[in-house]
Amino acid sequence: MQQLFHYDQQHGSPRKRRIYAAYELLYTAVDFGAALCFVIGSVMFFSDSWMTPGTWLFLIGSILFAFKPTIRLIREIRLVSMGDVGDVAQKQTD
Repeated sequence: MQQLFHYDQQHGSPRKRRIYAAYELLYTAVDFGAALCFVIGSVMFFSDSWMTPGTWLFLIGSILFAFKPTIRLIREIRLVSMGDVGDVAQKQTD
């Protein structure tokens, strides 16, 4: 039986590998977006007139960083829920 956060891509089905890759791309995009918000927000803090938009970008970046573990958890739950029926049948016979 597959455990959370112990996914072996080499032995997964093509569908599982595609799902895993899609979530990794989403995770990377969110990570990049958060970093971009922080960098732009930091530059905006150099000007008093841009401080409020910079603060909003910091908030958005923080929310994106908080979303990252949620993406991983959803991915893991989805992959575990796609468990192999053969594994379940084998456990019943043991």
